[in-house]
Amino acid sequence: MVKFLLGVIFTLFVIFGGGYFYLKNGHPPVATADPAFPMEAQIVLVPLNARIDREKKTAPFSATDQSNEEGARLYKRECAGCHGIPGTDVPFAKYMFPSAPQLWKKHKNGVVGVSDDEAGETYWKISNGIRLTGMPAYQKILSETEMWQIALLLKNADKQLPASVTAILDQHS
Repeated sequence: MVKFLLGVIFTLFVIFGGGYFYLKNGHPPVATADPAFPMEAQIVLVPLNARIDREKKTAPFSATDQSNEEGARLYKRECAGCHGIPGTDVPFAKYMFPSAPQLWKKHKNGVVGVSDDEAGETYWKISNGIRLTGMPAYQKILSETEMWQIALLLKNADKQLPASVTAILDQHS
């Protein structure tokens, strides 16, 4: 009887340990482009960071005034509807679940938007989207260069941007 109970305990340990390892290493689908997965609402946030860490890339170019200007045009067209522009929040964003963060203001931890994230992490999120958040995947809508331009712009959201960039982002331009 003891051997039987030890066998049951060992089996449960292997099942739960294997499940934890599967989740911890970022294997379940977490991008909006991935196929559906059973119970994904309960597990999608566990492997997200592991998947991003495994797949993120390094920017193929540095931010310049020109790339930031183009990034601002793209951001205003594709992102501002949910994430706002400097000085202007999107009213419905706080009612989304999870809420769409305003990417141009300081959050609780004092960081502006996602400026503390690596550009590669922001690029991954733009490219793949994030399931169950409303964040769409842009990999078939924008080019890699365009996604990098937005990611690099957002990486610098905590810095003084050139007047040409702020003019593009201004709600009246």
